Amino acid sequence: MSQKYLSPYEHTCLRCEQTVYQVDKVGPLKDFSFFHQGCFKCLVCGSKLTLRTYYNNQQDQDDKEVYCQNHVPKTGPGTLDGMSVGIKSALRAPRTNHLVNDQIRGSGKGTFDVDALGIKTALASPRLHEVESKNRESQAGKFDASALHIAHGIKATKLQRQYRIEYAERTMDEYLDEDTQRHLEMRHRAEEDDLYRQFAKKRVEEETNINQQIQEEWEKELERLTSRYQHDMKNRRKKISTEDEKVLTVRHQQERNNLEKNMTIKLDKKKESLTKKLLEQERAATAELVEKHSQEMLELINEKRHELERLKSVYDENDKDGYVTEELVPYPTHPPPPTPPLIDKIEIYSDPSVFADLDQVAINVAQEDQVTFTDLVRLLIRDCHSDVEKARAIFRWITVKNLNNMTFDDNLNADTPMGILRGIKHGTESYHVLFKRLCSYAGLHCVVIKGYSKSAGYQPGVKFEDNRFRNSWNAVYVAGAWRFVQCNWGARHLVNAKEVPKPGSKGKSDSLRYEYDDHYFLTDSKEFIYEFFPLQPEWQLLKDPITLREFEELPFVRSLFFRYGLYFPDEKTKAVLHTDSTGAATVRIGMPMKLSSSLIFHYNLKVFGGDVDSHDGVSLKRFVMQSVVDNIVSLRVHAPYCGAFLLDVFANAVTPQEYLTGEPMKFKSVGKFKIVCKDLQTVMVPLPDCASGEWGPMKAIRLFGLIPMTHKDALLFSSRELEIQFRMSRPLTDFMATLHKNGSEEKKLSKYVSHSVDEDFVSFHVSFPEDGQYGMDIYTRELTSDSPSSDKQLLTHCCKYLINVSKRN
Repeated sequence: MSQKYLSPYEHTCLRCEQTVYQVDKVGPLKDFSFFHQGCFKCLVCGSKLTLRTYYNNQQDQDDKEVYCQNHVPKTGPGTLDGMSVGIKSALRAPRTNHLVNDQIRGSGKGTFDVDALGIKTALASPRLHEVESKNRESQAGKFDASALHIAHGIKATKLQRQYRIEYAERTMDEYLDEDTQRHLEMRHRAEEDDLYRQFAKKRVEEETNINQQIQEEWEKELERLTSRYQHDMKNRRKKISTEDEKVLTVRHQQERNNLEKNMTIKLDKKKESLTKKLLEQERAATAELVEKHSQEMLELINEKRHELERLKSVYDENDKDGYVTEELVPYPTHPPPPTPPLIDKIEIYSDPSVFADLDQVAINVAQEDQVTFTDLVRLLIRDCHSDVEKARAIFRWITVKNLNNMTFDDNLNADTPMGILRGIKHGTESYHVLFKRLCSYAGLHCVVIKGYSKSAGYQPGVKFEDNRFRNSWNAVYVAGAWRFVQCNWGARHLVNAKEVPKPGSKGKSDSLRYEYDDHYFLTDSKEFIYEFFPLQPEWQLLKDPITLREFEELPFVRSLFFRYGLYFPDEKTKAVLHTDSTGAATVRIGMPMKLSSSLIFHYNLKVFGGDVDSHDGVSLKRFVMQSVVDNIVSLRVHAPYCGAFLLDVFANAVTPQEYLTGEPMKFKSVGKFKIVCKDLQTVMVPLPDCASGEWGPMKAIRLFGLIPMTHKDALLFSSRELEIQFRMSRPLTDFMATLHKNGSEEKKLSKYVSHSVDEDFVSFHVSFPEDGQYGMDIYTRELTSDSPSSDKQLLTHCCKYLINVSKRN
């Protein structure tokens, strides 16, 4: 078996004070201590310990030694600290339902939350090693059941009660010991090492062949060049002057230099092409081997699980309280065929917070490096009691790993967890193959699906005619059906600190906030199809699969579109919209009523296929009119000329308080549309240069509680005199209105608009100087009694109207 994976990291054994190398290392344990495997024994009796049977002294935080259960120093009567409550037993609360999500979070008076019990400290270790129930006995009556069982059950029920198929899932420790699984992993590693040696050998052979070909071609061309030079010199020797001879020599040297340069470029291109070709072959071969290894690992797990079930069934025949009941079925031994799921993701879980504690375990495990996949997966799934939880733990571990900030040892073996991550960073491995591999170690069926995706660089309307947008993703069998997982797209990272810690730094870990995209975990097939199209139609997991052309026509939307619960009221909405003869096209997006008061939309318009965003010095945004009616957002585009344009729609959920601070808001794209104008019979003019954003009074209602009493539409038709009245539902002050008209200065128009306040009503009076199209912006701010008059908020944009003025109206 290859030993390349042994890295030169060195630590000191706490017991013998000698150097501990990776192959013989146990740890890190308490206060980042390490032991040799041979030294990992009880300090008192010398009995051999494992990471599941060792205990630390909770009486003395400076004592880093390890003990067996019989000799660990006990917590005295009347003492209650977070490390002596029996956290491990608490985390493994009685499973009255075997699909519980193993989360503990006390709440309310008289209970203990995460900080009170020190559970956060325990979770910070990649191994859960707190004392068992013996220490807990002395604490009888010290805390009620709601702290460790009721709250646990409530949260777990949120996750599992929706399942229509429930599995009799056991923890892997019950039927498969780590040594047996690790033994199979070592055999797999040896096979992978052989494969990697074949890769290396082939790379050397191919590179040698290329070098030899180029060398032969170089010698042949050089010989031809030299022969021509000698021929020229021989023919002109009697007549040639010294000056002419110099010219021929210089020309020959220049031609030689050019030849050498061209041959070097040719060699580099051939090597680049070869590397790409070999990389594709190596990826395919690796994926094939991982498929074989995954199948063998699943067979081992199923075999051991069935052995236990056969033994268990003998005792369950006359035991009504047996683990396996008629309501529970075993996880399938063989992967079922792909069929559409019977239930949606929201019926499995509606809020990612149900996984909060499980996610934290994955984050903690990700802080350390594991040498084997067995160790890694055991740490992740140790307290998982459902297939969904197992898949979740693996998904979160992968999405936590920020490859951009990670550094890797050059001596890493390619077939270790860290070696695979290094390969992903450098493009030789992939997230989907890693996810499949880890799923097999957890006993989950997982497949890699190949197809097309609307990934980086894609624009609406682009045809999938080559390999530019080829992609791969996973489907994992959980909750009774195949469900999609895209780890690569789910991995998002955000540093929430002024100072970014250096790779490997321990001191700044609390300043990091890991952000990920939950949309790509168990994504519903009806949403997944907007971005991913499999080559095999059955893996669309849809009742009515669509064609590639239909996939191209689907609106180009992003995960935020579904996170906000957005939808298209017009079912025939497509990625490419064609304008009418007036150059107009409309995009309509629906939003849930519960978000209509907090969701703000924005947009950008530019020439399709470029970065041009203006026409005749005017921003193209002024050719788009955005308005909101009830819970429908409309964006009406008026093309200024024939051509193609790209409309990008953004959204953000904010509270009125956040909006009123005046801080810049960060909008994220929810969808893009291609607007095509082939026939324009009307000359379009830009809208008045008002503040950006939506038109109409809905914004005033949502964010300021300003209720329109007279004009509720965004577009008004008025005579030369106009009065717009609002009712204030909360205190507002310092109103201001501004007029805008193409070709007119804002300052000159200011004298034509005024306002008045009468108790809870505010009225805006406008006397338009001439006919035409006007825009009117309204500003205000909240009246706050706790702020001095000298420290007022800035005026904030409240709403705007588009007004067509004519004497005849």
